[in-house]
Amino acid sequence: MEKRSKAGRKPCTTITEPQKKTLKAISEYIEQMGYPPTVKELGDVLGISHASAHAQVNYMIKNGYLKRDGNKARGLSIVRRPDDANIAELIPIPIVGDVTAGKPILATENFIGEVLVEYKIIRNAPCFALKIKGESMVDAGIKEGDLIIVRQQPLAENGDIVVALIGDEATVKRLYIRDNHIELRPANKQFKSILVNPQDELRILGKVVAIRNMAKSELAHPHLQQNKLNIR
Repeated sequence: MEKRSKAGRKPCTTITEPQKKTLKAISEYIEQMGYPPTVKELGDVLGISHASAHAQVNYMIKNGYLKRDGNKARGLSIVRRPDDANIAELIPIPIVGDVTAGKPILATENFIGEVLVEYKIIRNAPCFALKIKGESMVDAGIKEGDLIIVRQQPLAENGDIVVALIGDEATVKRLYIRDNHIELRPANKQFKSILVNPQDELRILGKVVAIRNMAKSELAHPHLQQNKLNIR
């Protein structure tokens, strides 16, 4: 008589409406804050108990929708989603922190963490994020403490907001090209434009493609407050 092998338990592929809501809440939290919620924060967002949020998270980890890094308090990540859950696909982007003269802005030692960004924004282009210090671009929606998402590219068009390197100093400004000179304009009338002379060493590092308001996230990540790019 042939022995009948025991069939392994197949993971459940169905997902309930509350679980879809949970996935969407995690996705929106990451999009807004730049990092995933704790289970307690997730429960607060959804208006359910910590135990209920924990049970939902465990179910979705078991069935391949979420993954948890046990070494991190904020270790949740979305790895699979139902087609109708309306959840953005998120890609980790390195955050560039403290930038000093003589050190390349994209040097490995400048990376202080990651932020998750929607795939539709960056596609397959190499990108990085910068933590901002300064008020020279407030009228463009870039405020003190924000993260800007930058697509790496050596060229930009007239009117683009760019990250530029003049000598060893990095700056974020709007690019204007006029006849035989280049101007880097702030978006704040209290600041003066930077006129780039022919003898100045100017490099365009990339174009700003998105902005993340990180004012709230600094409360959870106080070490980021000291790692900011000065905007002159």
